[in-house]
Amino acid sequence: MSNADEQTGPTVTGSVAHRVPDLGALELLLAVARLGSLGGAARELGITQPAASSRIRSMERQLGVALVDRSPRGSRLTDAGALVTDWARRIVEAAEAFDVGAQALRDRRDSRLRVAASMTIAEYLLPGWLLALRAQRPDTAVSLHAGNSTAVAERLLSDEADLGFVEGLSVPAGLDSAVIAHDRLIVVTAPGHAWARRRRSLAAEELASTPLILREKGSGTRQVLDAALGGLARPLIELSSTTAVKAAVVSGAGPAVLSELAVGEELAMRRLVSVPVEGVALARDLRAVWPTGHRPTGPARDLLSLTRG
Repeated sequence: MSNADEQTGPTVTGSVAHRVPDLGALELLLAVARLGSLGGAARELGITQPAASSRIRSMERQLGVALVDRSPRGSRLTDAGALVTDWARRIVEAAEAFDVGAQALRDRRDSRLRVAASMTIAEYLLPGWLLALRAQRPDTAVSLHAGNSTAVAERLLSDEADLGFVEGLSVPAGLDSAVIAHDRLIVVTAPGHAWARRRRSLAAEELASTPLILREKGSGTRQVLDAALGGLARPLIELSSTTAVKAAVVSGAGPAVLSELAVGEELAMRRLVSVPVEGVALARDLRAVWPTGHRPTGPARDLLSLTRG
């Protein structure tokens, strides 16, 4: 006799989700069993009695058995209904355990936030955003790694950061992004430098032919400057932080191209002088970034919303 000949019943196919009542219906059945009243069960669950009756009828059609006997004296489970109620109780208890576990995962996720940001954003914008986040989420511990835009992308792609901020011209591969602000690079010198007394704007050719104090390759500032000058920027010194570049310029070592955000205080105090330039595109977007397909959630989502406030 073949295996086919030995089959004694129909084969059930398809997803179990289509054959099992949903949790709301099972909770309603449990409430009817506990209260002995369809109306009381409806009130407890915050639905109308007609809606409760409709849900019970739909569940009976789905299962193919009568579950509740209705009478003027109340609602009583049938024998099949009592058996289904026992099964329903186990399913609901398992769902409650699932919910508790999921909440524990959310609590663990929400207890920390790992941020990676390029230097200008880390130094001049993030402190205010993080203070606002702390007011919303005082129990979230935040760690911040500041580096260039390339390092930010690496941390996100290796799951060492939950949200990143970059300031280059393009979005690193493997990341999605949202523009959160706009910035402009400006040429700055010490007050004693010859450019500080210029009356004419610098031309692109003169800027490209002059040795500059530069951020390192991989930084957003360097990417924008190299793109603006066709890769012709000449390094006098390469430094890995905006603070170091500013200090070198203030000391009179030479001119630099820096974010307008980063030099506001020095310009106001006349420790640095802005030199006008023509024919050079030095505007850029500042972006929040995260791994492709993984939209920020929890505290990362909240921080992202604060950057747009």
